[in-house]
Amino acid sequence: MTKERLYLFDTTLRDGAQTSGVDFSVNEKIVVAGLLERLGVDYVEGGYPGANPTDTEFFSRKRTENALFTAFGMTKRAGRSAANDPGLQEILSSSSDACCFVAKAWDYHVRVALGCSNEENLESIADTVSAAVAAGKEAMIDCEHFFDGYKANPDYALDCARAAYQAGARWVVLCDTNGGTLPDEIFDIVTRVQDVVPGSHLGIHTHDDTGHAVANALVAVDAGVRQIQGTLNGLGERCGNANLITLIPTLKLKAAFADRFEIAVSDDQLRDITAISHAFDEVLNRSPDRQAPYVGETAFATKAGIHASAILKDPQTYEHVTPESVGNQRRVLVSDQAGKSNLIGELARVGIKVDKADPRLDRLLGKVKEREAEGYAYEAADASFELLARRELGDVPRFFEVNAFRVMVERRFNAIGDLVTVSEAVVKVEIDGETRMSVAEGNGPVNALDMALRKDLGKYQSAIEGLELVDYKVRILNGGTGAVTRVLIESHDTKTRRRWFTIGVSSNIVDASFQALTDSITFALMKANVA
Repeated sequence: MTKERLYLFDTTLRDGAQTSGVDFSVNEKIVVAGLLERLGVDYVEGGYPGANPTDTEFFSRKRTENALFTAFGMTKRAGRSAANDPGLQEILSSSSDACCFVAKAWDYHVRVALGCSNEENLESIADTVSAAVAAGKEAMIDCEHFFDGYKANPDYALDCARAAYQAGARWVVLCDTNGGTLPDEIFDIVTRVQDVVPGSHLGIHTHDDTGHAVANALVAVDAGVRQIQGTLNGLGERCGNANLITLIPTLKLKAAFADRFEIAVSDDQLRDITAISHAFDEVLNRSPDRQAPYVGETAFATKAGIHASAILKDPQTYEHVTPESVGNQRRVLVSDQAGKSNLIGELARVGIKVDKADPRLDRLLGKVKEREAEGYAYEAADASFELLARRELGDVPRFFEVNAFRVMVERRFNAIGDLVTVSEAVVKVEIDGETRMSVAEGNGPVNALDMALRKDLGKYQSAIEGLELVDYKVRILNGGTGAVTRVLIESHDTKTRRRWFTIGVSSNIVDASFQALTDSITFALMKANVA
């Protein structure tokens, strides 16, 4: 039996960015786009070029290799042509493969928000789609408030969908913008829409205001849509969007969907989904949801009792899918086999091949668990994980040894009477038996340490000339001023364009930062093969 193709459209970097407290930088958008490529979605909606400097810079060049890089925007304004709408032209001239335009599908919004006639709105939809197709872009229309609009005026909502499809839109996306539509309503309305647009050209965009975003997306697929929009970890304004991290395993592992449909995400990519989910939370500098379906720490955890006893006999008694299939692990274990299986998968992902019978794996697994208990989180720090693994497996050269470091922070009045804070760092390193001492000032103690550490590494200096620190995040792991601190550093080599993350944990924020800094430099030297 031939399976139908479902397409996954991620809007984390656009609709997810509407979340209160979330404000992606360009570097963070690049990192998240990489996570989405790693996951295997079909479309990555990167933002709204022209709306702000961040999105404009992000769309200055194509940021994906496999997924269609998608720009968001609005349909042309009523009363002017597509060619004379500067906002539309900015989107069409961006380095995108596809364009997704939001259009009003509720006549109430057309009248109140746009202040134009229903006919002018239909003309804007058709002209915008035609302009995008003429520019060589794949065109999509997000029919905003479609379900509320359909309930108020079904004929006009259908007219909007029809106008987009007849103008050449690849996808006409039905949006439950207010998040208040229930699954039975979704099914009925999607079924009726197919009188004017075939399901092969319909998408669904749901919000979680009633807790039904995932269910609404799935029932829309049952009703006929073939594109699903969502975000990583359900990020989104108010209560969030449909969670792709929940939807993807359901589509892949549940027979009701897996027997009928296929998606671009491979089995190997599915096994990476827990790590991707947690890495995304690290980008947001927030703790992962421990009870998240499939990927949460407790998703496959069972406390002692009859449930635990049954799982020890046969895990299928209380598990709807195997934790290994989504890269998670069972918390009630007969042995460390599940943990070791995950570890081998992570080693393979960073390019380390090791036999599963290698006794060093047990030592490495014990070290990883020990570090995680201390607060390390390696899902978002691939470079530190790779270094730890290679050290335990015995193949990381000792490029340099840090003998000591000292940081001074002084607040004083300068020569013109301004109150300033000055940071100075001293670092002593040993290279090939020779001790070198470097001193540097910086914009804060971490920057001073970074400058001092990289100031003179002797024969290795040329290998780190392109190295720069591009992001720095701090997480307090428990309360109080003496709390354990986790530091995550993102580094970038301007020569190789490689990016990597390193981590440090300590009750002293400077010490945690220095751990991450030394890992970053060591990783750069290892990849440069300068030993």
